[in-house]
Amino acid sequence: MKQIQIYNISQPSINPISARYCSSFFCRFKGLMLQQQLLPGFGLLLVEKRDSRIDTAIHMFFMRFDIATVWINSKFKVVDVQMARRWPPFYIPHSPACFILETSTQNFSDFTIGDLVAFKND
Repeated sequence: MKQIQIYNISQPSINPISARYCSSFFCRFKGLMLQQQLLPGFGLLLVEKRDSRIDTAIHMFFMRFDIATVWINSKFKVVDVQMARRWPPFYIPHSPACFILETSTQNFSDFTIGDLVAFKND
């Protein structure tokens, strides 16, 4: 699976997140389900074809840990950031997005709404 680096251009002092690029339906559906842990600085980037609120909603079924969730639109702007707890069934962004970064809760404060990000291949 493809690995990419996600840089927060608006906060250059923040270390990049190393994420698995996940664009297939099965990969997006499975996400981080049943995974034992997610280390700080790592994550999963779920990719949709267009900006949408409904298509970028995430579920938390079978999750063993909480995650920081960052929604990014097609202009690479952060449109929402939420701490996703493992028991609520789903989370939906406040604004349309086409990328969902699921990362460690320790990376929650690395992104704020309005930040610009860049993706680079490993």
